[in-house]
Amino acid sequence: MSEKKEIKQGGTQKKEEKKKSSAFWLWIIILFILWWFNNYTLKTNSVSMKSAKVSSKMRFAVISDLHATKHGIKNKTIFEAVDKEKPDVVFFLGDMYTRESERELMSKPVELAEEFISTGYPVYAVTGEHDTDREYINDLENAGVNVLEYESEYIDVKGNRVHLMGIDNVYYSPTFNLGNEFSTDENSFDLLLAHIPNYEKFAAFGADLTICADTHGDMVQLPFLGPLYDTETKTWLPKLSDKELKIYDKGFFDYDGGKMFITSGIGVYPGPFRFNNRPEVVILDVEPKR
Repeated sequence: MSEKKEIKQGGTQKKEEKKKSSAFWLWIIILFILWWFNNYTLKTNSVSMKSAKVSSKMRFAVISDLHATKHGIKNKTIFEAVDKEKPDVVFFLGDMYTRESERELMSKPVELAEEFISTGYPVYAVTGEHDTDREYINDLENAGVNVLEYESEYIDVKGNRVHLMGIDNVYYSPTFNLGNEFSTDENSFDLLLAHIPNYEKFAAFGADLTICADTHGDMVQLPFLGPLYDTETKTWLPKLSDKELKIYDKGFFDYDGGKMFITSGIGVYPGPFRFNNRPEVVILDVEPKR
């Protein structure tokens, strides 16, 4: 009798161990899927603003911080997500590969640009602190990309006169002043492209729209609490630790006469730590203000 009882208890114990093992692996699979979804699936972030300076809707596609890798989000995925939205202009906002990458990876953003251009999309670019190699920039230009290195030009977008400016700062000195290089134009829609955000200086300049990148949306976004860590101020849980602290992580930020927009970009540099902040391409519409 006792022997049967021991056999029964042993069987029950094995079943419990099997259940625990199954539950453990189920959680591993769930966590892996969540990690993969947050770091290696692409979303389209559609945003819009209004301006009295435009008479018809303009649509811009913003691609940034690709930090090209062999196993990251593919060019085909990025192209198809943008092409589906039929933008008027495509912007590359820098750090499209990581510093000291091999040539194969440096060529990925060039190939992406070539695909857009061959399909008929005008592409404008600024560089970041990583993608500064002159050969890479030459390759972009040879592909037909307009690389703006402290340059500006007027372009027509759907009958709207756009004053497009681009800067390639890898840092900002205390005396940085955009007014030394450019002037705003009250008869045009002033649009500034810059990889690294600098809210105070950009607000002082006063473009109708400034589009930036670099922050990666601060990678980990906690529900209701915002970024886990703010790279600009080097602060953990910045929205909790200092309610007066200004955080420029991603999205729109208003200033007098215009707005700054920051995209969280695509790549997972320095590692695949994104949470609640998926890789994105941005479709940004500028609509007439009635």
